[in-house]
Amino acid sequence: MGQKTPITQSFNLPDGREVVLETGKLATQADGSCVIRIGKTMLFASVVSAHEPREGQSFFPLSVDYQEKYASIGRIPGNFFRREARLSDYEILASRLVDRAIRPLFPDGYMNDTQVIINLISAEQEVMPDAFVALAASTALSVSDIPFSGPISEVRVAKVNGEYLVNPNRDKLANATLNIIIAASIDNVMMVEGDAKEVAEKELVEAIKVGHDAIKVQCQAQLDLAAKVGESATVKRVIEAAPENEEVKQWIDDTCRAGLEKVCRGGLAKHERKAGYKEVKEAMKAARDEKFDEEFLAENNSFFGRYFDKLKKEIIRELILSEKLRLDGRNPETVRPIWTEIDYLPSAHGSAIFNRGETQALTSLTLGSKLDQAMVDTALDMYYENFI
Repeated sequence: MGQKTPITQSFNLPDGREVVLETGKLATQADGSCVIRIGKTMLFASVVSAHEPREGQSFFPLSVDYQEKYASIGRIPGNFFRREARLSDYEILASRLVDRAIRPLFPDGYMNDTQVIINLISAEQEVMPDAFVALAASTALSVSDIPFSGPISEVRVAKVNGEYLVNPNRDKLANATLNIIIAASIDNVMMVEGDAKEVAEKELVEAIKVGHDAIKVQCQAQLDLAAKVGESATVKRVIEAAPENEEVKQWIDDTCRAGLEKVCRGGLAKHERKAGYKEVKEAMKAARDEKFDEEFLAENNSFFGRYFDKLKKEIIRELILSEKLRLDGRNPETVRPIWTEIDYLPSAHGSAIFNRGETQALTSLTLGSKLDQAMVDTALDMYYENFI
């Protein structure tokens, strides 16, 4: 049952603004939930995770959805139906930033359906809520019993008039020469994304350090909140380790390593490399069927493909780290061959081909009138976009 008085923990941003983390009041049937408050801005996050994986599940089914409710700022959606629509591009990108930061922190082999939902439920025009979305998601995970090697958080760092600002208000970003989002745990920086106006590498390193120092405070606040919640947050679920078969693992290594290393060292084109991997795998399957009986294969067949893929990744990684050799034969300093061509499409207003190695992009440009502007309607803003 929801508590009228929630459990809270607070910290201050470098500029003195207070951020309050609270749990226990809303969504108490979720595995974990929290509300983040910054002034009048409030983000609500809830997380749930199945106790068992679905049968045959071969990947981690994690979904992260962030949505800014129009009611949070007292607006009605401007679409025809006057209802909340699908996530905007901005909300999808904010969701991806969170996914990218938290996904590696679940246990290896964890295949249970997991859902993280973050909603902006109260907003101020000048506060940028996207900088607090990961904090909300991580806090909800930290106060749950879901196995998670956090906490983490994300902050925006902007350089304005020579000063590094953490989670600045919207009006200050207009004059920023650097604007990045940093994701990190207490010990490690995990992700950096953003833009800048040709800043020096030294400035970027300084900005990352400023952001990481702020994130350490936020992570400690999450740990303190979890401690206040008690064992329901600090004691995580016991997850059964993924089954292993050392006999199959060693046999795959003995049978496939030489063939995989030959392909990886060959400096082959992508389609030739794929054909090489396929040839090694088919040879492995033939040898497998000859060596092991039907009963053994019925019980352990899934291990062969899994260990084959693991061995391939291990060899590729070792070649890059130890021998500085990439799959196409380049060293880490060599750029793929690049060429471009313009006006490829005779009837389009503009067109170009960009080719880098085996990757190609064919782009076209259409010039429209003012009537072709796209209206972008979000909870906190409505504007017209010329570049669509």
